Amino acid sequence: MSNAQKYTVEAYGPRIEQFLGELIAKAGLEMEFAVSPGASLHPEIENPELMVKFTGPDLDMLLANRAELMLALEHLTLELLRVPSDEHSLVCFDANDYRLLRMEELRLSALAAAEKVKKSGEAFRFSPMTSRERRIVHMALRGETELTSESFGTGPTRQVVIYLASGPKPNIPLLPPPPPRRAFGAPATERAPRDDRDRRGSRPRRDA
Repeated sequence: MSNAQKYTVEAYGPRIEQFLGELIAKAGLEMEFAVSPGASLHPEIENPELMVKFTGPDLDMLLANRAELMLALEHLTLELLRVPSDEHSLVCFDANDYRLLRMEELRLSALAAAEKVKKSGEAFRFSPMTSRERRIVHMALRGETELTSESFGTGPTRQVVIYLASGPKPNIPLLPPPPPRRAFGAPATERAPRDDRDRRGSRPRRDA
């Protein structure tokens, strides 16, 4: 079996550099990035073959809201490269070691949750996570023989649930889907004017 890497700087670096370079320039962001071979302190959990690391004055914007913008750039790049979903962990974006710190946070949270389930016997449900973050939790617990970790839900509301392997499968109520997000630059929805009665709790008036 060959150990040759599929996602190398030579094969994918130029396309990534062209795509991200144009995107960042058009967005007016003050940052730079470098494409390099992957590295991980926890290869048993995540072992990327290719890394894209960002630097520059606008990193705070990139990492705001749990790195929402960085993960969006990562997702767009994976789509551009047509990376299969089961290989997404092989191409990683990072800045200020966010990925490493987040991985350690999830790993420790998974271990703490596992101990809680063992002591209480009750299932533990994490908040919704991305597919990569769920994978980190599952991998952190793969050596546990007393517990089962499973993902429930769909799309952005999908969650990891940990429960005793010897017990019944928990009945996990699904979370409602998040409200649709307003497109960037779109005007906010206008609201009908209210009168004093509306502020006192009466029903809003309806046009005839």
